Amino acid sequence: MSALAWLARRLGLYAVAAWAALTLGFALPRMVPGDPAAALLARLQGKAGPEAIAALRAALGVSDAPLVEQYGAYLLALTRGDLGVSVSRFPTPVAELIGGALGWTLLLAGVSVAISFVLGSALGLAAAWRGGVLDTVVGPALTLLGAFPYFWLAMGALHVFGFGLGWFPLRHAWDTSVAPAPTLEFGWGVVRHAALPALTLVGASVGGWMLGMRTSARSILATDQVLLARARGLPTARVVSAYVLRNAVLPHLTGFGMALGFVVSGALLTEVVFSYPGEGWLLVQAVRAQDYPLLQGLVLAITLAVLAANALVDVLTLLVDPRTRAA
Repeated sequence: MSALAWLARRLGLYAVAAWAALTLGFALPRMVPGDPAAALLARLQGKAGPEAIAALRAALGVSDAPLVEQYGAYLLALTRGDLGVSVSRFPTPVAELIGGALGWTLLLAGVSVAISFVLGSALGLAAAWRGGVLDTVVGPALTLLGAFPYFWLAMGALHVFGFGLGWFPLRHAWDTSVAPAPTLEFGWGVVRHAALPALTLVGASVGGWMLGMRTSARSILATDQVLLARARGLPTARVVSAYVLRNAVLPHLTGFGMALGFVVSGALLTEVVFSYPGEGWLLVQAVRAQDYPLLQGLVLAITLAVLAANALVDVLTLLVDPRTRAA
C-alpha cells in the first residue's frame, strides 16, 4: 500500500500541474492585446460585414462573456478535443494541425531518442565492463561530437551528405512526386527523408547517454554485491543484467522520461534545418504568423506530454526499483 500511496501522490501532483497548464493556456492568449479575430479581420482589410465578423469571432472562440463563463466553456471544449481554429490556416482546427504533425515528430524525434538511449546505454555499459577502445576512443569521440552546437552539426551533415554527396534528400518528409499512400515507394521515401535528421539527432545525443551510463555502471561495479557475485562465479551475462544494468539504468530513467516528453515539441532545430513538418516546425510557423490559438494548443500538448512521460517514468521506477516499493 505504501508504494501505491507514493504513486497516488505523484499522480496527484501531475494532475495539479496539468490543471495549472490548462489554466495558463487559457489565460495567456487573453493577456495579449487584441484577439485572433481582430488579427484575421485585419488581413481581410474590411471586406467582412457585421454578420461575418460575428460568425468569425464565434468560430475563433472570442467572447465578451465574463471570464468565469469563458473558462468553463474552454474546459468543456477541451473535453471534446476542441482546441479552437487556427488563424494562419483558417478554418483548419488546431487539433487537426497538431495531430497531422504529431506523427512525423514521433517518427523522427521519438525513434531517434529511443535509438540514442538504447545505443548509448549499451556502449556505456560495455565501456565500463570491458574498457579498451570503447572507453578510450569511442566515448571521448562521441562526447566531442555532442559538444558541437547542434545547428552546426545538422547544417554540416546536410551540406556534406545532402548537397555534396547527394546521398539524402535536402528537405521535407517524403518525396513530393509520390502521392502519400501505404506503398513501398512512399514508405522508402519517408525513410530516406528521415534518415539524415535522425542520424544527426542520434550522433548529437548518444555520447551523453554513453557517458552517463559508463559513470553509473562504474560506480555499481565497485559495490560489494557485484564483487560478491563475480567471486561466486556467476555467469557474466547474469552479473551484467541482474546486478549492473538494472541498478545503473535507474538514474537514466528520469532523463529518458524528460527527453521522451519533449519529443512532442519536436527536435526544433532539426525540423527547422531540414524543413521537416513536425511539431517543432509547426511551432515556429505559429510564432511567425502570431497564430495564438495554434501556439496555445501546441504549448498545451507539449506540457501534457512532458507530464505524461514523467508519470510513466514514475510507474517504471516503481516496477524496477524495489527500494521504491518498500518506501
